[in-house]
Amino acid sequence: MKLNHLNLTVTNVETAREFLETYFGMTCEGTRGNGFAAMFDEDGFVLTLMKGKSVEYPQTFHIGFPQESKEKVDEIYQRLKEDGFEMDPPIEAHGYTFYVQAPGGFTVEVLA
Repeated sequence: MKLNHLNLTVTNVETAREFLETYFGMTCEGTRGNGFAAMFDEDGFVLTLMKGKSVEYPQTFHIGFPQESKEKVDEIYQRLKEDGFEMDPPIEAHGYTFYVQAPGGFTVEVLA
């Protein structure tokens, strides 16, 4: 069985969509105003974004974007840092990884 989609409630669909497009190569295939966006990755996975008044995910909740190398993790980290995102640098944990708070109220893990 294959998981094919996940829905995230976010405080701002447009900024969350732009973040996912800019840093993780997702593409938006459809929207409904400012309240909904359907994002796709290159494997056909669908991540839908729906606007909510408030977003309160559990502290450990996150979505992950695995990378092919530590160098790619470092590249994404540097781009985010240069664009003003605050996060701890990558560390060796269960892989070479870091976490960033995404616009819209959810956390993203980048790892190799």
